[in-house]
Amino acid sequence: MKPWDPHVLPYKHIIAAKKNLLNLSPPAVLFLGFALLIAIGTVLLKLPIASHSETSLLQSIFTATSAVTVTGLILLDTGTHFTLFGQIVIALLIQAGGLGFMTFAIVAAVSLGAKLGIGQQVVVQEAFNQTNLEKVIYIAKYVLIYSLFIELTGFILLVLTWFNELGLSTAIHHAFFYTISAFNNAGFALSSNSLTPYFNNLSINLVITALVIIGGIGFLVLIDIKTQKSWHRLNVNTKTVLLSTFIINICAFTLIWVLEVKNPATLGQLSILDQALTAWFQAVSPRTAGFNTVPIEELTQATTTLMILLMYIGGGSLSTASGLKIGTFVVLIMATYAFLRRRDDVVILQRTVPPTQVMRALALAIVSIIMIFIGIFILTLTENAQFIDIVFEVVSALSTVGLSRGLTTQLSITGEIVIIFFMIIGRVGPLTFAYFFASPKKKYIKYANADIQVG
Repeated sequence: MKPWDPHVLPYKHIIAAKKNLLNLSPPAVLFLGFALLIAIGTVLLKLPIASHSETSLLQSIFTATSAVTVTGLILLDTGTHFTLFGQIVIALLIQAGGLGFMTFAIVAAVSLGAKLGIGQQVVVQEAFNQTNLEKVIYIAKYVLIYSLFIELTGFILLVLTWFNELGLSTAIHHAFFYTISAFNNAGFALSSNSLTPYFNNLSINLVITALVIIGGIGFLVLIDIKTQKSWHRLNVNTKTVLLSTFIINICAFTLIWVLEVKNPATLGQLSILDQALTAWFQAVSPRTAGFNTVPIEELTQATTTLMILLMYIGGGSLSTASGLKIGTFVVLIMATYAFLRRRDDVVILQRTVPPTQVMRALALAIVSIIMIFIGIFILTLTENAQFIDIVFEVVSALSTVGLSRGLTTQLSITGEIVIIFFMIIGRVGPLTFAYFFASPKKKYIKYANADIQVG
């Protein structure tokens, strides 16, 4: 047929577009999925009914990105700028971004009896970091079931806590928003000073930190705990995540208390009980949650440095948290320990870690460090701010934490775009983002050994 036939050209274009879409790499599909959620959120937040005053396009993009990537960095006060509609949109974006659009898509497809093609199977397996499709579907179902149950429990507890102070309707509103924000490690708050008014409220502190920890340890860990019901039967990954989370939280809690106990702007003026409660909250929150009960900009330099490390470590794999991930951090520590002790194998809890996992952990750490350096370098050129504030902002964005020392609202347009970019990379995953540009390709050629001096 003639190439200009009006009945043929559109059809060919559709077929070609469909083939190109199916040929996209899994990282590209994940990246485009989050981009689509951000676009939808941007449109909804730009609507007049979403805010009390006009929201610029860049502000809408920034807010939608921060919500979808469950970061919590804000340019506009969520509680005063956005209407109830806008706040609900933000909460739903957090839920979709936290649990992952892929989770909803898989559950919906399976519920409708749809069959996943080979390309689709590869995408979902990449999204869940699993090699078995049946396990992916099993995990996706339980992600939704566990999430809704845990969030419902947190919601009820927060309603009961806020009922006497705020009344039923406001208590429901606050409980709904904060439950979703805390469980998904988002850090969005309905007050410009986050949860600082509740620094001494035992119930709110414990419920919020519990939601943050449970959401941040990973759904594979929750599933393993539910099915095994015994410490000795738990797999090595679950034990590693639980032990590491406990150790890191306790160490951070102790250090923050010691470092801030004489700081009159944070813990110095509080009672012993309130100091402990406040130190605990600040120890848990940097692990990608983004809430605070003391002014972050008033923390000492030492505590700020500690928080940068906590933000960089992040939470568990396949969780609502981001960052380097606990498992990656532990593998790197144990690999270093094994090398220093001149051991051939990396061992964790009497189990050997495969060399490919060690290489993956190393690659993730290197890519993350490179990204952080690039972000810091750019912001030192575009922003007039203290160096530690810039470092804090970049790590917070890449680890999708949401804590800030006040720099977010002072960012230039270029700075805002950089932070948007970093929030997306942080949620998709630095290594997955790197795969977007360099698709994995196995080489079957083995070269002779090279003697390169290291150290």
